[in-house]
Amino acid sequence: MARSWLDIDPRSDFSLANIPFGIISTPNDSSPHVGIAIGTYVLDLKVLALQIGAENLLPHGGASDQAVFAQPTLNAFAQLGRSVHRHVRERIQDLLSKDTTRPDLLKNNAEVREKALVPQQRVRMHLPMAIGDYTDFYAGYHHAYAVGVMFRGPQNALQPNYTHLPVGYHGRASSIVVSGTPVRRPVGQILLDPKAEPKQPTVAPSQRLDIELELGCFITKANPLGQPVSIDEAEEHIFGYVLLNDWSARDIQMWEYVPLGPFNGKNFATTISPWVVLADALEQFRAKGIENPTLVQEYLREKRETTVYDIQLEVDLTTPEGNTTTIAKTSAKNLMWSFPQMIAHHTLGGCPLQPGDLLGSGTISGPVPEQSGSLLELSEGGKREIQLNGGKETRTFLMDGDAVTLRGFCVGKEGERVGFGECTGRVRG
Repeated sequence: MARSWLDIDPRSDFSLANIPFGIISTPNDSSPHVGIAIGTYVLDLKVLALQIGAENLLPHGGASDQAVFAQPTLNAFAQLGRSVHRHVRERIQDLLSKDTTRPDLLKNNAEVREKALVPQQRVRMHLPMAIGDYTDFYAGYHHAYAVGVMFRGPQNALQPNYTHLPVGYHGRASSIVVSGTPVRRPVGQILLDPKAEPKQPTVAPSQRLDIELELGCFITKANPLGQPVSIDEAEEHIFGYVLLNDWSARDIQMWEYVPLGPFNGKNFATTISPWVVLADALEQFRAKGIENPTLVQEYLREKRETTVYDIQLEVDLTTPEGNTTTIAKTSAKNLMWSFPQMIAHHTLGGCPLQPGDLLGSGTISGPVPEQSGSLLELSEGGKREIQLNGGKETRTFLMDGDAVTLRGFCVGKEGERVGFGECTGRVRG
């Protein structure tokens, strides 16, 4: 990978090898539109296309194509397809490269640089996509097993269907928020004494507010109603990936989830990171997932072995006083089911997916406790206190004022780190 003429810290998530897309607004343009992250800057693609011509970014640039970068979401760009995304990303990489083939367009053009390159701290980020539907899966094997042991014992930890299909449920798209949005502690029916008989719920704020460390996948290409997506075609339906925190009220969830699954315990907030990392940027970080001992149905069989990504994941908890503790580290390769498998299964019965639809991986945990992607696991269901930095504070579940930050990144050669930035939210009472 070539080096950029911009000064980019080798530890930056936003190297020349990345080029993630997002929706921004700037001091000079308050309307949300498309940009990419590079180092500590944002390259404003609406401005750039206007200044240098859309034909220098898109395969067939024109006035109508130029408008794709002026849209308030990435949906229109996503619908152009993987080949166009690849073309645009490579054009931008060339423009930002030290050895660019077109230095006159940006590198040596002070006027365009002044207008199109904006420091990230001066930019406001927005939800990257208009999300029509959200489906949350349960593909993190270690999480599924650990929680199963907690509630059903090791002999019955996984349900019989777990290794046969990607288990999932439909979430709530309207409560998906971009990183930095405060999260209100939900109110719901809870059991103050779960062991008491008869069961008598009360309406109160959740006392067991939790997080779930997940990877989110955006759909780029629609499939018609009644036409499933084959496993071999599923990759072409993926636009890119974000970090995802599926906030969970465990006490509300515990009382309500039988027989139809979670409802108010899950529908109050889901936070995603603002930058969409394109699938092509993660290609070099492919890895094998958790081996499935079951021979899956033919529609779920993938030709390649490296079906997931080795994305390093971290979870920070910051108290109201500002004390930050990294409470977990794991990897996105701890998935048993891949996103192509999720797409193939989701559409098996003819369900149409649309550009902008979001799929969640489910909580990603590793095989040891310190790699757990939820407080439920880290605290062993609230039985063990999690020690925070300094030794004076502990947590089992989240308190008002706590902030949780997810980070994810892939480490390649020096200066070629591919990261997601931060996915953060603070709890309000």
